[in-house]
Amino acid sequence: PDAAQVQDLDARAHYLDRAHVFHSWSAQGALDPMVVAGGLGSHVWDHAGRRYLDFSSQLVNVNIGHQHPAVVAAIQEQAALLTTISPPTAHLARGEAARRITDRAPAGMNKVFFTNGGADAVENAIRMARLHTGRDKVISRYRSYHGNTGAAVVATGDWRRVPNEYARGHVHTFGPYLYRSEFWATTPEEEGERALQHLRRVIECEGPSGIAAVLLETIPGTAGVLVPPPGYLAGVRRLCDAHGIVLILDEVMAGFGRTGEWFALDGIDGGAAEIRPDLIAFAKGVNSGYVPVGGVVISDDIAAGFDETVFPGGLTYSGHPLAAASIVAALDAMESEGIVANAKRIGADVLGPGLRELAEKHPVVGEVRGTGVFWAIELVSDADARTPVAPAVIGRAKKEMLARGLLPFAADNRIHAVPPCVVTDDEVAHALSVYDDVLTLLDEEL
Repeated sequence: PDAAQVQDLDARAHYLDRAHVFHSWSAQGALDPMVVAGGLGSHVWDHAGRRYLDFSSQLVNVNIGHQHPAVVAAIQEQAALLTTISPPTAHLARGEAARRITDRAPAGMNKVFFTNGGADAVENAIRMARLHTGRDKVISRYRSYHGNTGAAVVATGDWRRVPNEYARGHVHTFGPYLYRSEFWATTPEEEGERALQHLRRVIECEGPSGIAAVLLETIPGTAGVLVPPPGYLAGVRRLCDAHGIVLILDEVMAGFGRTGEWFALDGIDGGAAEIRPDLIAFAKGVNSGYVPVGGVVISDDIAAGFDETVFPGGLTYSGHPLAAASIVAALDAMESEGIVANAKRIGADVLGPGLRELAEKHPVVGEVRGTGVFWAIELVSDADARTPVAPAVIGRAKKEMLARGLLPFAADNRIHAVPPCVVTDDEVAHALSVYDDVLTLLDEEL
Protein backbone atom coordinates (compact mmCIF):
# COMPACT_ATOMS: atom_id res chain seq x y z
CA PRO A 1 0.00 0.00 0.00
CA ASP A 2 1.04 3.61 -0.57
CA ALA A 3 1.57 6.02 2.32
CA ALA A 4 -2.01 7.26 2.36
CA GLN A 5 -3.35 3.71 2.58
CA VAL A 6 -0.95 2.87 5.43
CA GLN A 7 -2.14 5.87 7.39
CA ASP A 8 -5.72 4.78 6.73
CA LEU A 9 -5.00 1.39 8.30
CA ASP A 10 -3.93 3.04 11.54
CA ALA A 11 -6.95 5.32 11.48
CA ARG A 12 -9.29 2.43 10.74
CA ALA A 13 -7.84 0.30 13.53
CA HIS A 14 -8.27 3.18 15.96
CA TYR A 15 -11.82 3.92 14.77
CA LEU A 16 -12.96 0.30 15.05
CA ASP A 17 -11.44 0.00 18.50
CA ARG A 18 -13.20 3.07 19.84
CA ALA A 19 -16.47 2.14 18.15
CA HIS A 20 -16.68 -1.48 19.27
CA VAL A 21 -14.05 -2.56 21.85
CA PHE A 22 -14.69 -2.27 25.58
CA HIS A 23 -11.34 -2.02 27.39
CA SER A 24 -10.35 -3.48 30.74
CA TRP A 25 -9.66 -1.40 33.87
CA SER A 26 -10.66 1.82 32.10
CA ALA A 27 -13.20 4.59 31.87
CA GLN A 28 -14.04 4.24 28.21
CA GLY A 29 -14.69 7.78 27.07
CA ALA A 30 -11.20 9.29 27.07
CA LEU A 31 -9.24 6.30 25.80
CA ASP A 32 -6.76 6.86 22.98
CA PRO A 33 -5.06 3.48 22.45
CA MET A 34 -1.91 3.25 20.37
CA VAL A 35 -2.18 1.06 17.28
CA VAL A 36 0.11 -1.95 17.04
CA ALA A 37 0.32 -3.70 13.66
CA GLY A 38 3.29 -6.02 14.07
CA GLY A 39 6.31 -6.98 16.11
CA LEU A 40 9.59 -8.85 16.08
CA GLY A 41 11.95 -9.58 18.95
CA SER A 42 11.93 -6.61 21.29
CA HIS A 43 10.15 -4.22 18.91
CA VAL A 44 6.60 -3.44 17.79
CA TRP A 45 5.35 -1.02 15.15
CA ASP A 46 2.18 0.52 13.77
CA HIS A 47 0.91 0.40 10.17
CA ALA A 48 2.81 3.55 9.30
CA GLY A 49 6.07 1.96 10.37
CA ARG A 50 6.64 3.87 13.62
CA ARG A 51 8.76 1.51 15.72
CA TYR A 52 8.88 1.15 19.49
CA LEU A 53 11.32 -0.73 21.68
CA ASP A 54 8.98 -2.77 23.88
CA PHE A 55 10.13 -2.34 27.48
CA SER A 56 6.72 -3.45 28.73
CA SER A 57 6.72 -6.93 27.14
CA GLN A 58 3.06 -5.92 26.65
CA LEU A 59 1.72 -7.02 30.06
CA VAL A 60 5.08 -8.43 31.18
CA ASN A 61 4.39 -11.64 29.28
CA VAL A 62 6.27 -11.63 25.97
CA ASN A 63 9.36 -13.22 27.50
CA ILE A 64 10.61 -14.90 24.33
CA GLY A 65 10.02 -11.74 22.27
CA HIS A 66 7.54 -11.01 19.52
CA GLN A 67 7.03 -13.48 16.67
CA HIS A 68 9.68 -16.00 17.61
CA PRO A 69 9.81 -18.17 14.46
CA ALA A 70 9.93 -21.51 16.30
CA VAL A 71 6.81 -20.74 18.33
CA VAL A 72 4.93 -19.35 15.34
CA ALA A 73 5.83 -22.44 13.30
CA ALA A 74 4.71 -24.79 16.08
CA ILE A 75 1.30 -23.09 16.26
CA GLN A 76 0.93 -23.26 12.49
CA GLU A 77 1.91 -26.94 12.36
CA GLN A 78 -0.48 -27.85 15.18
CA ALA A 79 -3.29 -25.86 13.53
CA ALA A 80 -2.81 -27.88 10.34
CA LEU A 81 -2.92 -31.16 12.29
CA LEU A 82 -5.61 -30.62 14.95
CA THR A 83 -6.90 -27.25 16.11
CA THR A 84 -8.87 -28.36 19.18
CA ILE A 85 -9.74 -31.40 21.25
CA SER A 86 -11.64 -31.82 24.52
CA PRO A 87 -9.80 -31.99 27.87
CA PRO A 88 -10.78 -35.61 28.74
CA THR A 89 -8.73 -36.92 25.83
CA ALA A 90 -5.00 -37.63 25.86
CA HIS A 91 -3.10 -35.47 23.41
CA LEU A 92 0.60 -35.60 22.64
CA ALA A 93 1.23 -31.83 22.63
CA ARG A 94 -0.57 -31.44 25.95
CA GLY A 95 1.47 -34.20 27.55
CA GLU A 96 4.72 -32.84 26.16
CA ALA A 97 3.88 -29.37 27.46
CA ALA A 98 3.11 -30.71 30.93
CA ARG A 99 6.34 -32.71 31.00
CA ARG A 100 8.45 -29.71 30.06
CA ILE A 101 6.87 -27.66 32.83
CA THR A 102 7.25 -30.32 35.52
CA ASP A 103 10.83 -31.00 34.43
CA ARG A 104 11.62 -27.43 35.50
CA ALA A 105 9.44 -27.41 38.60
CA PRO A 106 10.62 -28.38 42.10
CA ALA A 107 10.98 -32.09 42.86
CA GLY A 108 7.77 -33.76 43.90
CA MET A 109 5.57 -31.71 41.55
CA ASN A 110 4.64 -33.96 38.64
CA LYS A 111 1.16 -32.91 37.54
CA VAL A 112 -0.19 -29.86 35.71
CA PHE A 113 -3.78 -28.64 35.53
CA PHE A 114 -4.06 -26.39 32.48
CA THR A 115 -6.24 -23.27 32.48
CA ASN A 116 -6.97 -20.44 30.07
CA GLY A 117 -4.76 -17.89 31.82
CA GLY A 118 -3.24 -16.73 35.07
CA ALA A 119 -6.39 -15.62 36.90
CA ASP A 120 -8.11 -18.97 36.58
CA ALA A 121 -4.84 -20.70 37.46
CA VAL A 122 -4.95 -18.86 40.80
CA GLU A 123 -8.67 -19.58 41.07
CA ASN A 124 -8.16 -23.31 40.71
CA ALA A 125 -5.13 -23.35 43.00
CA ILE A 126 -7.29 -21.81 45.72
CA ARG A 127 -9.97 -24.42 45.05
CA MET A 128 -7.45 -27.25 45.29
CA ALA A 129 -6.08 -25.91 48.58
CA ARG A 130 -9.54 -25.64 50.10
CA LEU A 131 -10.53 -29.12 49.01
CA HIS A 132 -7.23 -30.63 50.12
CA THR A 133 -7.34 -29.10 53.61
CA GLY A 134 -11.08 -28.93 54.20
CA ARG A 135 -10.53 -25.32 55.27
CA ASP A 136 -11.80 -22.04 53.89
CA LYS A 137 -9.62 -18.99 54.54
CA VAL A 138 -6.93 -17.74 52.17
CA ILE A 139 -4.26 -15.28 53.30
CA SER A 140 -2.70 -13.04 50.65
CA ARG A 141 -0.99 -9.64 50.62
CA TYR A 142 -2.27 -6.11 50.18
CA ARG A 143 0.46 -5.34 47.67
CA SER A 144 -0.43 -7.99 45.13
CA TYR A 145 -2.32 -8.79 41.97
CA HIS A 146 -3.67 -12.27 41.28
CA GLY A 147 -6.19 -11.81 38.46
CA ASN A 148 -9.74 -10.76 37.64
CA THR A 149 -11.86 -13.79 38.47
CA GLY A 150 -13.99 -14.26 41.57
CA ALA A 151 -11.53 -15.48 44.20
CA ALA A 152 -8.38 -14.24 42.43
CA VAL A 153 -9.47 -10.60 42.42
CA VAL A 154 -10.49 -10.75 46.08
CA ALA A 155 -7.10 -12.27 46.90
CA THR A 156 -5.61 -9.26 45.08
CA GLY A 157 -4.57 -6.44 47.38
CA ASP A 158 -4.71 -3.33 45.20
CA TRP A 159 -7.62 -1.02 44.36
CA ARG A 160 -9.14 -3.49 41.89
CA ARG A 161 -10.26 -5.71 44.75
CA VAL A 162 -12.53 -3.17 46.37
CA PRO A 163 -15.34 -2.97 43.77
CA ASN A 164 -15.17 -6.75 43.23
CA GLU A 165 -15.38 -8.22 46.73
CA TYR A 166 -17.87 -11.03 46.23
CA ALA A 167 -15.80 -14.08 47.24
CA ARG A 168 -15.62 -15.34 50.80
CA GLY A 169 -12.86 -16.24 53.21
CA HIS A 170 -10.07 -13.84 52.25
CA VAL A 171 -7.63 -12.19 54.65
CA HIS A 172 -4.87 -9.74 53.72
CA THR A 173 -1.50 -8.97 55.27
CA PHE A 174 1.42 -6.67 54.56
CA GLY A 175 4.49 -8.24 53.03
CA PRO A 176 8.06 -6.95 53.03
CA TYR A 177 8.73 -3.66 51.18
CA LEU A 178 11.67 -1.97 52.86
CA TYR A 179 11.48 1.30 50.92
CA ARG A 180 7.97 1.86 52.31
CA SER A 181 8.18 -0.38 55.36
CA GLU A 182 5.03 -0.96 57.39
CA PHE A 183 7.26 -2.28 60.18
CA TRP A 184 9.67 0.62 60.86
CA ALA A 185 12.49 -1.56 59.58
CA THR A 186 15.84 -0.15 58.51
CA THR A 187 17.50 -3.25 57.02
CA PRO A 188 16.33 -6.07 54.75
CA GLU A 189 16.82 -8.52 57.62
CA GLU A 190 14.60 -6.48 59.95
CA GLU A 191 11.97 -6.09 57.25
CA GLY A 192 11.85 -9.83 56.57
CA GLU A 193 11.73 -10.81 60.24
CA ARG A 194 9.02 -8.29 61.10
CA ALA A 195 6.92 -9.16 58.07
CA LEU A 196 7.10 -12.81 59.13
CA GLN A 197 6.06 -11.91 62.67
CA HIS A 198 3.12 -9.94 61.25
CA LEU A 199 2.07 -12.95 59.15
CA ARG A 200 2.52 -15.25 62.16
CA ARG A 201 0.19 -13.10 64.26
CA VAL A 202 -2.42 -12.91 61.49
CA ILE A 203 -2.39 -16.71 61.23
CA GLU A 204 -2.77 -17.03 64.99
CA CYS A 205 -5.56 -14.47 65.19
CA GLU A 206 -7.49 -15.86 62.22
CA GLY A 207 -7.27 -19.40 63.59
CA PRO A 208 -4.76 -21.71 61.92
CA SER A 209 -7.23 -24.60 61.75
CA GLY A 210 -9.41 -22.57 59.39
CA ILE A 211 -6.70 -21.39 56.99
CA ALA A 212 -6.44 -23.34 53.74
CA ALA A 213 -3.65 -21.44 52.00
CA VAL A 214 -1.15 -18.65 52.02
CA LEU A 215 -1.10 -17.22 48.48
CA LEU A 216 1.90 -15.08 47.50
CA GLU A 217 3.45 -13.77 44.33
CA THR A 218 7.01 -15.06 44.59
CA ILE A 219 8.07 -11.55 43.55
CA PRO A 220 5.10 -9.15 43.47
CA GLY A 221 5.08 -7.67 39.97
CA THR A 222 2.45 -5.03 39.30
CA ALA A 223 2.71 -4.03 42.97
CA GLY A 224 6.29 -2.90 42.43
CA VAL A 225 8.76 -5.74 41.70
CA LEU A 226 9.22 -6.37 45.42
CA VAL A 227 12.07 -8.87 45.67
CA PRO A 228 11.66 -10.54 49.10
CA PRO A 229 14.44 -10.11 51.65
CA PRO A 230 16.58 -13.13 52.50
CA GLY A 231 14.79 -15.72 54.59
CA TYR A 232 11.26 -14.38 54.11
CA LEU A 233 9.82 -17.01 51.76
CA ALA A 234 11.62 -19.82 53.60
CA GLY A 235 10.05 -18.47 56.78
CA VAL A 236 6.60 -18.48 55.19
CA ARG A 237 7.16 -22.12 54.27
CA ARG A 238 7.97 -22.95 57.89
CA LEU A 239 4.83 -21.17 59.12
CA CYS A 240 2.71 -23.11 56.64
CA ASP A 241 4.31 -26.39 57.69
CA ALA A 242 3.66 -25.65 61.35
CA HIS A 243 -0.06 -25.27 60.76
CA GLY A 244 -0.82 -27.60 57.85
CA ILE A 245 -1.41 -24.68 55.47
CA VAL A 246 -0.95 -24.99 51.70
CA LEU A 247 1.61 -22.60 50.20
CA ILE A 248 0.58 -21.30 46.77
CA LEU A 249 3.17 -19.34 44.83
CA ASP A 250 1.83 -17.15 42.05
CA GLU A 251 4.52 -17.15 39.35
CA VAL A 252 2.23 -15.89 36.59
CA MET A 253 4.39 -12.81 35.98
CA ALA A 254 7.67 -13.84 37.60
CA GLY A 255 8.02 -17.30 36.05
CA PHE A 256 9.74 -18.70 32.96
CA GLY A 257 12.74 -16.46 32.54
CA ARG A 258 11.52 -13.12 33.81
CA THR A 259 13.86 -13.16 36.83
CA GLY A 260 16.68 -14.97 35.03
CA GLU A 261 15.47 -18.32 36.41
CA TRP A 262 12.94 -20.85 35.13
CA PHE A 263 10.88 -20.18 38.24
CA ALA A 264 11.52 -17.10 40.36
CA LEU A 265 11.61 -19.28 43.46
CA ASP A 266 14.80 -20.93 42.15
CA GLY A 267 16.77 -17.77 42.87
CA ILE A 268 15.48 -17.09 46.40
CA ASP A 269 16.40 -18.57 49.80
CA GLY A 270 18.10 -21.68 48.51
CA GLY A 271 15.39 -22.30 45.94
CA ALA A 272 12.90 -25.15 46.00
CA ALA A 273 14.74 -27.05 48.73
CA GLU A 274 13.80 -24.39 51.29
CA ILE A 275 10.62 -22.85 49.86
CA ARG A 276 8.87 -26.04 48.58
CA PRO A 277 5.56 -24.65 47.29
CA ASP A 278 2.57 -26.98 47.28
CA LEU A 279 1.02 -25.33 44.23
CA ILE A 280 2.44 -22.98 41.59
CA ALA A 281 0.21 -20.84 39.38
CA PHE A 282 1.74 -19.95 36.01
CA ALA A 283 0.81 -18.33 32.68
CA LYS A 284 2.35 -15.42 30.69
CA GLY A 285 5.99 -16.42 30.14
CA VAL A 286 5.33 -20.14 29.67
CA ASN A 287 4.54 -19.40 26.01
CA SER A 288 4.85 -15.59 25.99
CA GLY A 289 1.12 -15.21 25.51
CA TYR A 290 1.16 -16.38 21.90
CA VAL A 291 -1.97 -18.42 22.68
CA PRO A 292 -3.95 -17.90 25.92
CA VAL A 293 -2.88 -20.47 28.53
CA GLY A 294 -2.10 -20.88 32.19
CA GLY A 295 -2.04 -23.62 34.75
CA VAL A 296 -1.29 -25.01 38.17
CA VAL A 297 1.74 -27.18 38.94
CA ILE A 298 0.56 -29.56 41.66
CA SER A 299 2.55 -31.32 44.37
CA ASP A 300 2.34 -35.10 44.37
CA ASP A 301 0.63 -35.05 47.78
CA ILE A 302 -2.20 -32.79 46.66
CA ALA A 303 -2.55 -34.55 43.30
CA ALA A 304 -2.85 -37.94 45.04
CA GLY A 305 -5.76 -36.61 47.08
CA PHE A 306 -7.81 -36.52 43.90
CA ASP A 307 -6.99 -40.08 42.81
CA GLU A 308 -10.24 -41.34 44.33
CA THR A 309 -12.02 -38.01 44.81
CA VAL A 310 -13.39 -36.04 41.89
CA PHE A 311 -11.80 -32.64 41.32
CA PRO A 312 -14.84 -30.41 40.75
CA GLY A 313 -13.34 -28.11 38.14
CA GLY A 314 -12.65 -27.95 34.44
CA LEU A 315 -12.45 -25.73 31.39
CA THR A 316 -13.41 -26.39 27.78
CA TYR A 317 -10.02 -25.19 26.56
CA SER A 318 -7.86 -26.79 29.26
CA GLY A 319 -4.65 -27.92 27.58
CA HIS A 320 -5.75 -26.59 24.19
CA PRO A 321 -3.57 -28.11 21.43
CA LEU A 322 -2.46 -24.76 20.00
CA ALA A 323 -1.51 -23.52 23.45
CA ALA A 324 0.26 -26.77 24.29
CA ALA A 325 2.25 -26.71 21.06
CA SER A 326 3.28 -23.11 21.75
CA ILE A 327 4.50 -24.07 25.24
CA VAL A 328 6.63 -26.90 23.90
CA ALA A 329 8.21 -24.70 21.25
CA ALA A 330 8.72 -21.75 23.58
CA LEU A 331 10.39 -23.71 26.38
CA ASP A 332 12.56 -25.67 23.94
CA ALA A 333 13.69 -22.47 22.23
CA MET A 334 14.36 -20.74 25.55
CA GLU A 335 16.53 -23.70 26.56
CA SER A 336 18.45 -24.14 23.30
CA GLU A 337 19.01 -20.42 22.74
CA GLY A 338 20.04 -19.60 26.31
CA ILE A 339 17.23 -17.08 26.69
CA VAL A 340 16.80 -17.51 30.46
CA ALA A 341 20.55 -17.17 30.94
CA ASN A 342 20.47 -14.01 28.81
CA ALA A 343 17.82 -12.49 31.07
CA LYS A 344 19.98 -13.23 34.11
CA ARG A 345 23.11 -11.74 32.52
CA ILE A 346 21.28 -8.65 31.28
CA GLY A 347 19.93 -7.96 34.75
CA ALA A 348 23.24 -8.49 36.52
CA ASP A 349 25.60 -6.84 34.03
CA VAL A 350 23.65 -4.29 31.99
CA LEU A 351 20.12 -3.32 33.04
CA GLY A 352 20.57 -3.42 36.82
CA PRO A 353 23.82 -1.40 36.86
CA GLY A 354 22.41 1.08 34.35
CA LEU A 355 19.27 1.69 36.40
CA ARG A 356 21.30 2.14 39.58
CA GLU A 357 23.40 4.78 37.83
CA LEU A 358 20.19 6.61 36.90
CA ALA A 359 19.03 6.43 40.51
CA GLU A 360 22.27 8.07 41.64
CA LYS A 361 21.94 10.78 39.01
CA HIS A 362 18.27 11.75 39.22
CA PRO A 363 16.59 13.13 42.37
CA VAL A 364 13.19 12.06 41.05
CA VAL A 365 14.20 8.39 41.39
CA GLY A 366 13.54 7.17 44.90
CA GLU A 367 14.65 3.58 44.36
CA VAL A 368 15.31 1.01 41.67
CA ARG A 369 14.96 -2.69 42.45
CA GLY A 370 14.69 -5.94 40.59
CA THR A 371 16.43 -8.92 39.07
CA GLY A 372 16.77 -10.40 35.59
CA VAL A 373 14.55 -8.39 33.26
CA PHE A 374 12.14 -7.52 36.08
CA TRP A 375 12.83 -4.02 37.45
CA ALA A 376 10.95 -1.05 38.87
CA ILE A 377 11.95 2.62 38.93
CA GLU A 378 10.06 4.29 41.78
CA LEU A 379 9.55 8.02 41.24
CA VAL A 380 9.18 10.53 44.08
CA SER A 381 8.61 14.27 44.29
CA ASP A 382 10.44 14.51 47.62
CA ALA A 383 13.31 12.07 48.11
CA ASP A 384 13.54 12.58 51.87
CA ALA A 385 9.82 12.08 52.48
CA ARG A 386 9.60 9.48 49.70
CA THR A 387 6.47 11.19 48.41
CA PRO A 388 5.13 9.41 45.31
CA VAL A 389 4.90 11.56 42.20
CA ALA A 390 1.40 12.49 41.05
CA PRO A 391 -0.35 10.46 38.32
CA ALA A 392 0.12 13.36 35.90
CA VAL A 393 3.89 12.99 36.21
CA ILE A 394 3.69 9.31 35.23
CA GLY A 395 1.43 10.30 32.35
CA ARG A 396 4.00 12.83 31.18
CA ALA A 397 6.79 10.27 31.48
CA LYS A 398 4.88 7.74 29.38
CA LYS A 399 4.17 10.35 26.70
CA GLU A 400 7.81 11.42 26.49
CA MET A 401 9.04 7.83 26.31
CA LEU A 402 6.64 6.97 23.50
CA ALA A 403 7.78 10.07 21.63
CA ARG A 404 11.33 8.69 21.83
CA GLY A 405 10.32 5.26 20.56
CA LEU A 406 10.17 3.41 23.89
CA LEU A 407 7.03 1.54 24.95
CA PRO A 408 6.91 1.70 28.78
CA PHE A 409 5.05 -0.17 31.50
CA ALA A 410 3.77 2.10 34.25
CA ALA A 411 2.02 1.34 37.53
CA ASP A 412 1.17 3.85 40.27
CA ASN A 413 4.29 6.03 40.73
CA ARG A 414 6.61 3.61 38.96
CA ILE A 415 8.05 2.85 35.56
CA HIS A 416 8.79 -0.86 35.27
CA ALA A 417 11.74 -1.88 33.10
CA VAL A 418 10.51 -5.26 31.86
CA PRO A 419 11.79 -6.02 28.34
CA PRO A 420 11.65 -9.45 26.72
CA CYS A 421 14.23 -11.95 27.93
CA VAL A 422 15.81 -11.78 24.46
CA VAL A 423 16.68 -8.09 24.82
CA THR A 424 20.20 -7.18 23.71
CA ASP A 425 22.84 -5.00 25.35
CA ASP A 426 22.37 -2.34 22.66
CA GLU A 427 18.60 -2.29 23.16
CA VAL A 428 19.06 -1.88 26.90
CA ALA A 429 21.53 0.95 26.27
CA HIS A 430 18.94 2.70 24.09
CA ALA A 431 16.24 2.31 26.74
CA LEU A 432 18.55 3.63 29.45
CA SER A 433 19.27 6.70 27.32
CA VAL A 434 15.54 7.33 26.93
CA TYR A 435 14.98 6.91 30.66
CA ASP A 436 17.85 9.34 31.28
CA ASP A 437 16.34 11.98 28.97
CA VAL A 438 12.87 11.70 30.45
CA LEU A 439 14.05 11.61 34.06
CA THR A 440 16.06 14.78 33.36
CA LEU A 441 12.85 16.49 32.23
CA LEU A 442 11.03 15.33 35.36
CA ASP A 443 13.89 16.50 37.59
CA GLU A 444 13.65 19.97 36.07
CA GLU A 445 9.88 20.14 36.44
CA LEU A 446 9.82 18.90 40.01
